[in-house]
Amino acid sequence: MPELPEVEALREFLDENLVGKEIARALPVAISVLKTYDPPLSALDGTAVTAVGRHGKFLDIEAGGLHLLVHLARAGWLQWRDVLPSGPPRPGKGPLALRVALTGGDGFDLTEAGTTKRLAVHLVHDPADVPGVARLGPDPLAPGFDRDAFAALLAGERRQIKGALRDQSLIAGIGNAYSDEILHAARMSPFKPVRNLDDDGITTLYAAMRTTLGEAVERSHGLAAGRLKAEKKSGLRVHGRTGEPCPVCGDTIRDVSFSDSSLQYCPTCQTGGKPLADRRLSRLLK
Repeated sequence: MPELPEVEALREFLDENLVGKEIARALPVAISVLKTYDPPLSALDGTAVTAVGRHGKFLDIEAGGLHLLVHLARAGWLQWRDVLPSGPPRPGKGPLALRVALTGGDGFDLTEAGTTKRLAVHLVHDPADVPGVARLGPDPLAPGFDRDAFAALLAGERRQIKGALRDQSLIAGIGNAYSDEILHAARMSPFKPVRNLDDDGITTLYAAMRTTLGEAVERSHGLAAGRLKAEKKSGLRVHGRTGEPCPVCGDTIRDVSFSDSSLQYCPTCQTGGKPLADRRLSRLLK
């Protein structure tokens, strides 16, 4: 799933390659992708792109006073094309969900792999009209989001740290992968309750969050959209690396599986050498 660093890199890429260009037409291909109908997508025809922003994991393409909000969900992606295929795209079972054609012949496709379709596109007058944007917490890389602001957000939290970091209404932009990376950098168990963090623990977690996300953004700086997925995977130290040695201590990276996802961690670095119980397996054994 694209998270804050990848979406920020896509924003930067589009800011360089899309702003100032005129939209010829926005063509929805998968009926499930478009979540709003007023104004219609045709309202973008003939408008120039004036800005590209980001709200958490949402891309915000501004044109003609309207905002095209894109959430790539788990399996979505943006593919830039210097030359778009001739002729309109045909609806079908392929990954293409929406195409934005520019008057110069270039443009981009929104695609989504798999059978579960969650990629979402909204065309609105104000980004806050999209519920997912309106409920977002602060951006963890915003200049004013300091350690004390982070501590204030965590005050009264009763969840485990992993769940808190992934809650978009608490902190915007962090998902499954980077929450694993942040907790590994902080040397904390994903199951540690937030309420058990002392002042030093909050400071450590805040520093790990800012450093991990900041370094990921920096690694992606200047990359073309098509190279971002590979860059994300190569930069991850524990997420998606079950069975590999921890790059810090050499212990074997383990995972915990859930119904539709999993987390990865290093026992030596994060849990005092003790493996965490696999909750999916535990349920099967009951």
